[in-house]
Amino acid sequence: MAGIDAASGRQPLPAAGPTELLRDFLEVRSTFAVDLSGDGGTALVVSNLSGTMQLYKVSTAAGHEMVQLTDLDDPCTGRLLPGSGDVIVSVDHGGNERHQLHLLTEPRGALRPLVVDPDHIHLLGGISRDGSLISYASNRRNGVDFDIYVRDLRSGEERCVFDRGSWCHAGGFSPDGRFVAVSQPTELTMDNDLFLCDLVGGEIIHVSPHDGDAFFGEPAWLEGGDAFLFATDAGRDVSAVARYEMTTHTWRYLGESSWDVDCWTDPQGRRALVVSNEDGYSRIDLFEASSMRPLRRLRLPSPGVVGTGYPAPPPRFSGDGSRLVLSHQSAAEAGDAWLVDLDGGGWSRLTNSPRDVPVEGCVEPELHRVPSFDGEPIPAFLYRPIHPQDRQPPVVVHIHGGPESQHTPTFNPVIQYLVARGYAVLAPNVRGSTGYGKRFHHLDDRRLRLNSVRDLAALHAWLPSAGLDASRAVLYGGSYGGYMVLAGLAFQPELWAAGVDIVGISSLVTFLENTAPWRRRIREREYGFLDEDRDFLLEASPLSHVHHIRAPLFIIHGSNDPRVPLGEAEQMHSVLSGKGIPTELLVYPDEGHGLARLNNRLDAYPRVAEFLDRVLRTDS
Repeated sequence: MAGIDAASGRQPLPAAGPTELLRDFLEVRSTFAVDLSGDGGTALVVSNLSGTMQLYKVSTAAGHEMVQLTDLDDPCTGRLLPGSGDVIVSVDHGGNERHQLHLLTEPRGALRPLVVDPDHIHLLGGISRDGSLISYASNRRNGVDFDIYVRDLRSGEERCVFDRGSWCHAGGFSPDGRFVAVSQPTELTMDNDLFLCDLVGGEIIHVSPHDGDAFFGEPAWLEGGDAFLFATDAGRDVSAVARYEMTTHTWRYLGESSWDVDCWTDPQGRRALVVSNEDGYSRIDLFEASSMRPLRRLRLPSPGVVGTGYPAPPPRFSGDGSRLVLSHQSAAEAGDAWLVDLDGGGWSRLTNSPRDVPVEGCVEPELHRVPSFDGEPIPAFLYRPIHPQDRQPPVVVHIHGGPESQHTPTFNPVIQYLVARGYAVLAPNVRGSTGYGKRFHHLDDRRLRLNSVRDLAALHAWLPSAGLDASRAVLYGGSYGGYMVLAGLAFQPELWAAGVDIVGISSLVTFLENTAPWRRRIREREYGFLDEDRDFLLEASPLSHVHHIRAPLFIIHGSNDPRVPLGEAEQMHSVLSGKGIPTELLVYPDEGHGLARLNNRLDAYPRVAEFLDRVLRTDS
């Protein structure tokens, strides 16, 4: 298939065969901002320069010197300790997601265990302004529920401050270190309660009493510490910024919004940064925090996405609030760290992650809305090949995981490779995706699950109108996206030419029975409860309808996956192989829920590309 050339106005891709070209895309590195020192002189970033995400320090002065801090066998992340330059490092083992906390006191030095128990999980929350306290969540009490702990780094003493059950998340501290925030999921999907634990008096303040389901975000404290801002969608479809008063224990909305938002304040609590999710693209606005009076809009280097969570952490301010670091990605840019001068308004690129594939050789998507079986518009990003070999190119329907997630226009090396090779890629946000309000998100809950699969049929029917070859349409997805791949092949066997399933669910019953115990109850709220919905869970499981599958299938899984156990892949592969359906299973012993290591990606994805070329009979 033809590549991109100068005649299209884009820089030509490297002159290489298909395997070499894919390797070039997979070798594109990315860097994400993690933290910023109090004086704004040093940024902490994570980068996969070595093949896995490791920690580096970057000077924000001229030259932006980058110094590697960790060189571990497994990916890691961390935070700076205010005032010391030390780093708290969080790392698991082999993708098992049992994160442990260590202290790093010098570049590339030995890690000193801080909170370590390999049998349990420790998830770092916040760090107090003076660097003396950290909060973290751990399931050490019973292996299931996550309690919240506060540890004094000077004395080594720690105490449990919240143990009311569920998968709770530790938040940040109030400016004076007296209160620590806790988010506790409820029995409803995408619903949580927000609490403040008083570390002096012992009181637990329930910030968010509410009816129905609602999201309550992390407190962003205002000057003086008597109030804070947070994002919530209580009583509305999309989230907006609200203000909570500590004296009255009441809150109110400060304005309206048309899209979901996230909110942070600087350490002085004087300015608020609000990131809006506008159809998957980020918009950043700066406000006077107390009144939420608009100050100005921060123009991104190019249309794309700024980090607000995983995998790119949220923006971080310097101590005086004059600077912040953040991560910026786009469909063409894999991600780098940027420094923003909030007084002068200028952006400085702190990192330039290496790549052999030029930015100009990557494709930006078109955004469409495809009506589904019930008229519901399904947002979908279409990546068109610049020079398709065929009048109607084959198409890969790329389905995100979650389902509480969203495809956004960020760099994906496999998508960009496929487009460079002449495939079209359609990346939909089927019902149940986040980013479009609560109503849309709940359209696939529990016994509505198969309506999201019906969205796939509607997307398939739309393909010819977009000039794509519906007879050569492939499903591709990971995690929940892997479930959607298998469900599409099982429930719509006449529509799909092949499937690529990465760490996907083949049976909702065996998945819920065998997923890590700390995940089961949370996942049941989304998919259905084993003791109440078993009949439907069986009906909605691809494995229950495996006799209908006739398309070739490629499966990838990690041995250490605590979310979707390896057995989900093995049982599907075994049954299809017994039926004589072409199927291939790749298992990586040092991976968990996905492929975190470059060497494994370099092994797996060329095989996927060969599979697609073979089953679609394209020119390889």
